[in-house]
Amino acid sequence: MNKSVFLGAVTVAGLAAGAAAAATIDDVKARGKLNCGVTTGLVGFAAPDANGEWNGFDVAVCRAVAAAVLGDPTAVEFVPTTGKTRFTALASGEIDMLARNTTWTFSRDVDLKFEFTGINYYDGQGFMVPKGLGVSSAKELDGATVCIQTGTTTELNLADFFRKNNISYEPVPIETNAEAQQQYLAGACDAYTTDASGLAATRATFETPADHVILPEIISKEPLGPLVRHGDSEWGDVVRWTLNALIAAEELGVTSANIDEMAAGTNSPEVNRLLGTEGTLGEMLGVDKDWAVRAIKAGGNYGEIFARNIGEETPIGLARGLNAQWTDGGLLYAPPFR
Repeated sequence: MNKSVFLGAVTVAGLAAGAAAAATIDDVKARGKLNCGVTTGLVGFAAPDANGEWNGFDVAVCRAVAAAVLGDPTAVEFVPTTGKTRFTALASGEIDMLARNTTWTFSRDVDLKFEFTGINYYDGQGFMVPKGLGVSSAKELDGATVCIQTGTTTELNLADFFRKNNISYEPVPIETNAEAQQQYLAGACDAYTTDASGLAATRATFETPADHVILPEIISKEPLGPLVRHGDSEWGDVVRWTLNALIAAEELGVTSANIDEMAAGTNSPEVNRLLGTEGTLGEMLGVDKDWAVRAIKAGGNYGEIFARNIGEETPIGLARGLNAQWTDGGLLYAPPFR
């Protein structure tokens, strides 16, 4: 996180305290629409198509929450935000939640007064360079110019990495991924650094992706996930457990193809609680019993969302890796629905 974000912390914290005084779930229901902050455009994660329809891995979380609360996955107003504007938009109440490749850190959680509701992608910062540069390691980037988004955790990570390895660099500050792509392809910087998933998504849009290499070093932990304002635990629970429902559904074998059949009742008590045929979990959450069914139907379970938007069969081509279920060697783990 850069200094400007820290300097704005007091203001942001003050805004957050005021905005959280109202119950967000009531505001969303009264409005009939979820205002969801997303990135300005990162293919696979959040980007509008030719018709202006937003799609992507992060977009799917927004749609799942809208489906759970409002019964309509399309009842979402997508608000594009940059690394600099995203926190003010959330703190001021302009958006109800932020689902935008945002790293869970101590200072954002505690100092900026936000509540991270889980992790939907375990990531780490990497580097992309043109193959023609002849570089095979980030440690060979001494003296390089590096494109980097301002207002992000990547700024501090970059400085730490170069300092630790006793090498120098010249930052080329940019505000959006589109600007980074433009500057990088124009040769304004030797390397582009951001989350490795973002590098893969960006490279997939290039005319000749094979001409660009993502270097092997991962220099940080970047747990990405949706966040809400401090002080409104009920709303935080809605977003948290909607994400958990998508993750648990994959583990429990609930898919968009079989959910209607399973929602009629199964011999698994946890599946029944998740899908509302047993217990009162929906009532506890302030929604009806079918909230999770609608959330899962909106775009499928976590695995379906991953495969469709960023998985190995897509141009982005990301393997599950750390984002595999805990039962399959990954870190993905939903607390129990009981």
